[in-house]
Formats: sequence, C-alpha cells, structure tokens
Amino acid sequence: MDLIPAPSSAVRRPDEDFPLDATTTLTAPPGLADAERWLRGTLSAATGLPLGPGRPGTGIELVLDGALAAEAYRITVRPGHALLAAGGPAGALWAAQTLRQLLGPDAYRRSPLRREGWVLPGADIADAPRFGWRGALLDVARHFLPKSDVLRFVDLLAAHKLNVLHLHLTDDQGWRVEIKRYPGLTGRGAWRERSMVGYRSGQRRDDRPHGGYYTQDDLREIVAYAAARGVTVVPEIDLPGHTQAAVAAYPELGNTDVVDTAALGVWTDWGVSPHVLNASEETLRFFEGVLEEVLELFPSEFIHLGGDECPKEQWKDSAAAQARIHELGLANEDELQSHLIRHFDRWLAERGRRLIGWDEILEGGLAPGAAVSSWRGFGGGVAAAEAGHDVVMCPEQHVYLDHRQADGPDEPVPVGFVRTLEDVYRFEPVPAQLDAAAARHVIGTQANLWSEFADSARDVDYRAFPRLVAFAEVAWSELPAEPAERDYPDFERRLRGHLEVLDALGVEYRPMGGPRPWQRRPGVAGRPIEGPPPVR
Repeated sequence: MDLIPAPSSAVRRPDEDFPLDATTTLTAPPGLADAERWLRGTLSAATGLPLGPGRPGTGIELVLDGALAAEAYRITVRPGHALLAAGGPAGALWAAQTLRQLLGPDAYRRSPLRREGWVLPGADIADAPRFGWRGALLDVARHFLPKSDVLRFVDLLAAHKLNVLHLHLTDDQGWRVEIKRYPGLTGRGAWRERSMVGYRSGQRRDDRPHGGYYTQDDLREIVAYAAARGVTVVPEIDLPGHTQAAVAAYPELGNTDVVDTAALGVWTDWGVSPHVLNASEETLRFFEGVLEEVLELFPSEFIHLGGDECPKEQWKDSAAAQARIHELGLANEDELQSHLIRHFDRWLAERGRRLIGWDEILEGGLAPGAAVSSWRGFGGGVAAAEAGHDVVMCPEQHVYLDHRQADGPDEPVPVGFVRTLEDVYRFEPVPAQLDAAAARHVIGTQANLWSEFADSARDVDYRAFPRLVAFAEVAWSELPAEPAERDYPDFERRLRGHLEVLDALGVEYRPMGGPRPWQRRPGVAGRPIEGPPPVR
C-alpha cells in the first residue's frame, strides 16, 4: 500500500485480501480494451496466470463510471473481486498501473519468478491527478536513442503515471525525424562526424560518427505504443534557432549573405550554434512542408516549435534579414522571431493544433494561441499565465534532470546546479504570486532531460531515476492542506521499497548513497554551477 505516486486516498482492508490463481479472470467493456489488453499482457507475463475473460462481479473487473473525471479511478479489492472503476480509458490505465503496484515488485518482471502466492491486498483506493500535463522531455537530437530505448522510456513514464513524452527531435547536432519530401534532413542532417566528450573545457572528442533517425513508421509505432499506455507524444521541431543540422542539409535555409552555409556540417559541439534560419517566405514554406508530415505522424493537440536560444547576430548582419524586418514593419530582430512563431501559430491553428514553445517566444510579442514551456525560471510562465496563456512549468533550476544530483568528485560529468532527490520532491509548479484565474493556466509540469552528457540509455536511467519518481508524485498528487508542503521523509520511506520495482524493471538508477563504480566518468569535464540556483 506504499504507493507512488501517492493516491488521493487509500484504505487498507486487511481481512479482505484477494488471492489470485489460475482461475482468476479479467473482464472489461469494449471502451476499456487498451487497459484490459495491457493489464492482461503485463500481469500474465509476470505471474504466469492466464487471466482469461470472465463475467461481471468476479475476478478483476474494469468498468466505466461517468461520475468520475477522465483520468480518475477507484479500486475496490474484496475476496474474489477487484473492481477498477474509471472515468475513461486513461483512468482505467492508471488504475491498472496501481493494481500492478499492489502485487509488489515481482509483478514488474517480464517472466514469472513464481506462479503461486499472488495476493491483491484488500483496499479502497480513490485517485485522480492534480495536473493534466505530466511530462518528461527526452532529448534524442544530441544523442540518438534507438527506438527500443524510447519504447522502454514510455513504459517507465506510464508506470509512474506520467502522460506526456516531449520528444526533442531536432537540434544543431542532429535531425531525427524522416521527412520524405526533404530526404537530406536525415541523409545529411541525422549524423555528425564526431562528438564532444563532456564539457568543452575538457577538450576531449570521440572521433566516431554519431547518428540515427526514426522512420515515419518508427514514429507511428512509438505514438501508438505510447497511446495504448496513456502517454501522448508531443514532437519538437526547433526553430528558428538550434537548426544547424537542417541548414547543413539544405544550405539555402541559412543566412547565405553573411556565411557560407554550403560549408557547414552538422554541429559537433555542445551549446548554441550561431547558424540560424533565415526568415524568407521560402523558409516558411519549407517548414510548412516539414510540419505537414509531422502532423500526419503525431495526433497530439500541441506541437512544440522550440523558439529558444536563437542568436540574432546573423540577422543583424544580414541585408536580407534587415530588408525583411523593414518589409514587415517590424521593430527589431526579436519581432522578426515573433513573426515566425506567430506565422506557425496561425498555421497550426488552421489545422486544429496548438503551438507550444519555450519561454523565449514571449520576446517580441506572444502569438495569441500559443502555450509556453517556462524553462528559464518561473518568470516567463508567470507572465504568460497572467496574460491568459497556458503554461507548462519546467524551470531549469528545479527539474532539469541532466543537472547533477550531488556535489563531490564521483558524480559523472557534473553539470548545472545540484538538484537532489529532495530538491525535486520539494518543487512546486504553481507560483504563489498567481491568483486563482492565472493559476488555472498552469496546465501542468514537466521534467527535462537533455542528452549532451547522456550518450546511452544507461546514462538516461542514471540521471532520470529516482528523481523522476519524485517528480511524478509532484505532478500527480495534490499538495496536502496541512502542512503546506510535501512529506519528504514519508516519500523517502516509500521510495526505498519502490527501488525494488526499478530493479525489477532493469532501471540503472543512481543509488541513494551515490554512483556505482561503473556509473562514474573520471576525468570527463563537466560544467558545475556553484551555489544555490537563483529564484526567477
């Protein structure tokens, strides 16, 4: 009953346990077929029990309850019957995840360690999420992850009731999505000649080509796999900055009057490239073509277009860019970026979608229908929410999981601020200065994992877990009324049992006492930021 994330309410009924055996059935209506299919496949693999179809009122039963919100659920376990009532398909999937937790860590294995002794504890559980957007960003542009690793990450999100995978697909260092009308984006843009190892101060390189991309069928599979587990995949196509890989593939996209873009390759450094898109109508048409194919692959309401860290020096030096600013009646380069974002905001809205971008899209004026991912602190999110725009809070000072987890010499490639497990658990996504109306525009929160210093799934595991478990509870569970902060000692107690779940799932998390010897990266330079993170 030590559930993570903590449910709204949970009452143990110690005399009402439900032992499972080969005769136990699993039943659901057609509207909950995804949850039934997932639960049967997962529990049958772990327990060895067939969980065949049964009749209502017996065995494990999934039902719809119109009185519940879409992601809400109730679980009632009594001898011979476990009733999972949900407001909709998503709620049924979260109920199924909770039922798996009730069976213990062995229920997370892919093959049974035993076929007897499976017991659901008698209980009454009622639960619903605090936020509708409970996300994690996975950066596959800096270091590509094979499709199998992405599918595994989806499973880990779903196991913790996180429901958005923000997939960062394009950047200066690589383009990872197949666009059939522009094959050069993956033919040239999907690989780089070498990579930095650690931060640039270490002056180390891995002179091994790095790359990869997802075919359109790969992405359709990822999207469908995630949807069957209650997870929405939100793609990010970053523009107008972080686009050197695209310019390397199609030099005409760059500022050709100030730089020889034909000589550019996919960037082999970390950081922010100065090579950005030009603002011509032809470039707009090019990315409309890109997005037409992206919309066919991703049915998500939101499409992320980045908009962050766009250096303006090339625009300042470009006669073409300055002429464009004059032609459009704009005041400066910030407004030129805003023009690009507003264009795609309208373009997406005409197709029934919504633009979301990093908080730099506030500069020069925010597109009317756009939502904001507030990453540079709370300030951008506060301004956006107070102006009536939806916000996902993901401030780097709190929930950037590529930032180091502890001080000291053993932390691998230490970058950013020290963000401990407790720090992440103490994160509060809704700033106190927001009034009730503005606070309703905080539609959720997200933890971001950038991959410059995480070049494999093992590295992703180490940086994400167990901090992502703490974040999942922040995103799901309501704040207690009294006291007005989360009970970290209780979470840490529950987490120590939950680590056995991560072990069963094969997650190579950071142990509570520090990294294992093979998780260290001695001699690889990081970029630690000293002192506490600023409050912004």
